[in-house]
Amino acid sequence: QVQLVESGGGLAQAGGSLRLSCAASGSIFSIFAMGWYRQGPGKQRELVAAITGGGKANYADSVKGRFTISRDNAKNTVYLQMNSLKPEDTAVYYCNAHFLFDENEYWGQGTQVTVSS
Repeated sequence: QVQLVESGGGLAQAGGSLRLSCAASGSIFSIFAMGWYRQGPGKQRELVAAITGGGKANYADSVKGRFTISRDNAKNTVYLQMNSLKPEDTAVYYCNAHFLFDENEYWGQGTQVTVSS
């Protein structure tokens, strides 16, 4: 059974930074892709950033140039460095993962990020 454990959320001021981590544990062969989604108050869940096991990353337009996703394949961990935070970044952030030879999609429990103006 695979589990995703997120950490690093919290409160930041506008212009500040936070770093999210998501560690996968369990029966994992290798990362196919991992990413971060977020769901703000009254909004639908949206993709923030994703990265493949080979390191190819893509970002939502709203976070390009401010957020950076990275991964450590040996630790089955993905990170999201969030800089120049804005109040509109306030949301619950969810880790998402797909692994090689595993048809399932996995989600973390979510971590709250609140940005004050």
